[in-house]
Amino acid sequence: MLYSAAMNTTSPSICIESVSKSFGPVQAVQSISLAIQPGEVFGLLGPNGAGKTTLIRLIMDIFRPDSGAIQVFGHHLSDYDKNRIGYLPEERGLYTRQKVVSILEYFACLKGMSNSQAHASVLGWLDRFDMAEVKNRKVQELSKGNQQKVQILATLVSEPDILILDEPFSGLDPVNVRFILNVIREHAERGKTILLSTHQMALVETLCQRVFMINKGKQVLYGPLEQIQRQHSDNAVLVQSEADYNQCPLIENIHPNGKTVKIYLKEGIPHKEFLAWLVHSGHDVDSFERATTPLEDIFIKLAEESR
Repeated sequence: MLYSAAMNTTSPSICIESVSKSFGPVQAVQSISLAIQPGEVFGLLGPNGAGKTTLIRLIMDIFRPDSGAIQVFGHHLSDYDKNRIGYLPEERGLYTRQKVVSILEYFACLKGMSNSQAHASVLGWLDRFDMAEVKNRKVQELSKGNQQKVQILATLVSEPDILILDEPFSGLDPVNVRFILNVIREHAERGKTILLSTHQMALVETLCQRVFMINKGKQVLYGPLEQIQRQHSDNAVLVQSEADYNQCPLIENIHPNGKTVKIYLKEGIPHKEFLAWLVHSGHDVDSFERATTPLEDIFIKLAEESR
């Protein structure tokens, strides 16, 4: 559409360099640096009060940093660029006495759409969300889940190049969570950039390629999710085979779990050395994979350590 400029796929959509922000004696963000690429679903994690919302508002140019620099679309955020960003805040920002169709068209026009563009986009998205029958109902008449869907629609109707989603799954049932997951994936596949802030770690593992964890305004984790999980995992593997593990000198502990057995290897023993032992034992190996620690466990551990 004409109101959405082509994204620059050769540089980060969002680039934050050594950014700090204080409010009186409280330093909310301390020397944060990160970059988010086009087509990426990027996870922003942290306990309550860690600095996530402040960081989002700095990106949105609602707050200005005390030091450091932020570039969006390769430069300082302009008023036009703001029309290319869809922001879903954790707190609902809907006019509850207005009709669904009216409020969605209003939000679309705020982002630079003409009345006709806004009307067509809203009807298309309502149909996509299976909500066409509620278009003339007031927001306050809807269930909590449908109100959240309207909030998400208000973010999507202008077809933004960057989506900043703060707890988008709040109040949604599992069917609608899966639906929104697919919508987010589709946007990433189209080259859109998604910054996802949520406490639902399982959904982060499902969606995000890279994550950034902030606590007390400071960086705690940053990088590819798979790499982070491996760095914080035990020296263990999940195995299905008929081997007699008690005969293996490489093993520290054995935890059976149905057909799959979790094997804790002795410190310093590489996984491939244990796999070689399994192969030489003469038994078939049905499955073999390195055990990874759930992101939620890593999140809790690091939050408690920093506390």
